[in-house]
Amino acid sequence: MRITINDIKDMKQRGEKITMLTAYDYPIAKLVDQAGIPLILVGDSLGMVVLGYESPIPVTMDEMIHHTRAVTRGAKKAMVIGDMPFMTYHLSVPDALKNAARFIQEGGAQAVKLEGGEIVADTVRRIVQCGIPVMGHIGLTPQSINQLGGYTAQGKTPEAAIRLMKDARALESAGAFAVVLELVPAPLAKLITERLTIPTIGIGAGTDCSGQVQVISDLLGLYTDFVPRHAKQYARLFEEINRALSSFIAEVKEGTFPTAKQSSTMNETVLAELTRSASSLD
Repeated sequence: MRITINDIKDMKQRGEKITMLTAYDYPIAKLVDQAGIPLILVGDSLGMVVLGYESPIPVTMDEMIHHTRAVTRGAKKAMVIGDMPFMTYHLSVPDALKNAARFIQEGGAQAVKLEGGEIVADTVRRIVQCGIPVMGHIGLTPQSINQLGGYTAQGKTPEAAIRLMKDARALESAGAFAVVLELVPAPLAKLITERLTIPTIGIGAGTDCSGQVQVISDLLGLYTDFVPRHAKQYARLFEEINRALSSFIAEVKEGTFPTAKQSSTMNETVLAELTRSASSLD
């Protein structure tokens, strides 16, 4: 059975910590799913860690749908959440509904994620009313990075903190089943978590959130252009990959790869006949 929003809400009620990871393709989604991660986010972070963009802003709906389809083919139990890209839910509610529906119908996702608080609450409400679960996202919102002026913690002043608390409440009232708190001071994240009935998923927001999310490329040590402060490399796979590539190059140059194990043989009679036929063509 696939994880549902009720399962996620029940986890908060039981005090069970929730784990969420990003995935962008079939093999990683399959591994994450088999590990027992209940939530998989097809994040617009794929713009940087997969497509090589400088930020998530250039990511298109077609790119997100393409990767979401791959992830949903690999994940059989986890809830797959599609990250709605820049300006796909801001222009109008009809636009937002159409794009959210694409994640469900074309991408095979079970939910979508939107950035913003009170300003997108009405949009969240309409998407939920149409039967599509929504995860909110407040604090550091990467799609607004040009306005925020950098990847810095949000809600550090009394006014900003109150605004984030109102944003969280607005998302809950609009029907969001969970909300991501990114780069929110830990004490503030704790206050928000205690005041909401829905789970909070933290990233750089301390241990008191209902759960934690990480970018899979950071966790596995695959993306080395930039490692955020809030990320932890549980492995350094880029080093293993570099060693594997160097070994491949060396063995090809030395003539030690491929061996008979990686090669196919031919019947001796067929080979002799082929050799005679080839000689007649010279």
